[in-house]
Amino acid sequence: MMDYKETKAPVTTITYNKDAIEAPTNNIYEAINIIAKRATQINGDLKKELLDKLDEFATYNDSLEEVFENKEQIEVSKFYEKLPKATAIAVEEWLNGKVYHRTPEQE
Repeated sequence: MMDYKETKAPVTTITYNKDAIEAPTNNIYEAINIIAKRATQINGDLKKELLDKLDEFATYNDSLEEVFENKEQIEVSKFYEKLPKATAIAVEEWLNGKVYHRTPEQE
């Protein structure tokens, strides 16, 4: 699994060069479809990683009245909120040739 914390993907919205996006497939729709599937994978990875980390700091209480904030969980959540969106990471990987894709019909 890739370390998404090392990504150089932008945190804000930017405009991409359409030609650069479609270059690997020569079809913008196919490229976007591949990027979307990769973004879904990344999102799943990040969600699992976040939930695993939050679970490490979980404190289980029988008392429903007692609600207290776990500082570690809050810090972990804030860290993941600041990461680039999965789509931005997927586009960055795509533009850097790090996304493997194939078209079975053409093989």
